Amino acid sequence: MSGLAPDGLPPLREVIAAHGLRAKKALGQNFLMDLNLTGRIARVAGSLAGVTVVEVGPGPGGLTRALLAEGAARVVAIERDARCLAALAEIAAQYPGRLEVIEGDALEVDPAALLHGPARIVANLPYNVGTELFVRWMTPDRWPPWWQSLTCMFQREVAERIVARPGPGRSGGAYGRLSVLAQWRARARIAFEVPPAAFTPPPTVTSAVVHLVPTEPLAAVPPRVLERVVAAAFAQRRKMLRQSLKTGFADAAALLEAAGIDPTRRAETLSIDEFLALARAAG
Repeated sequence: MSGLAPDGLPPLREVIAAHGLRAKKALGQNFLMDLNLTGRIARVAGSLAGVTVVEVGPGPGGLTRALLAEGAARVVAIERDARCLAALAEIAAQYPGRLEVIEGDALEVDPAALLHGPARIVANLPYNVGTELFVRWMTPDRWPPWWQSLTCMFQREVAERIVARPGPGRSGGAYGRLSVLAQWRARARIAFEVPPAAFTPPPTVTSAVVHLVPTEPLAAVPPRVLERVVAAAFAQRRKMLRQSLKTGFADAAALLEAAGIDPTRRAETLSIDEFLALARAAG
């Protein structure tokens, strides 16, 4: 074995080899190997002193180690892959009482039920569930949510959708459902990009770390209604709203009239306030 890492644990490559942890495509796994990079991700979340962090998909624990090394008081890590539990147990032994590992599917585990107060989400999200988890975190009925901030790795394409602004030709067409749901009641930014070579195995796309902080909502509308409006509007984004909204609403013309929106416009031109006006009219 080579020398230990600064946290007193073996280098990640040795951990992966020792436990036979080959990343599974079916689980959306791509392991981050560079502890300097995982430390950078942890620091995007701000000072972690005294903070509880929820991590989804820790895998062999590269980001987990960074969160603990950066001073997180407690890390609640949700891991579906039982093969990774032994490696995570070694981290827990190095940081007694500070790491709790929950074996389970993040889509079925309610993190809020595991917490004793506010927490921050920091995760290198598995690609196959990242978007769905993000939408769930952005659309609870109660706001502010149980989390104080969200710092997550996504495919760059998804990250760009989260921060995209409205307007034809702006943001390369990335403005859509995720943009509206994120910016309705939060402030989002892309912190930095991560090249494929940083992962094992390397994905085919560049990734990006998004940092998001809840804010006062632009308007109070039922999240499910807004989701329905946005999904219908962008389902056929090249069509006029009077046509695209028919996929979710029987009388799209009346809905647009009630919201004061020109029916010949397209979804990509609507501001978030205008989508909220549609949601109020639909609700």
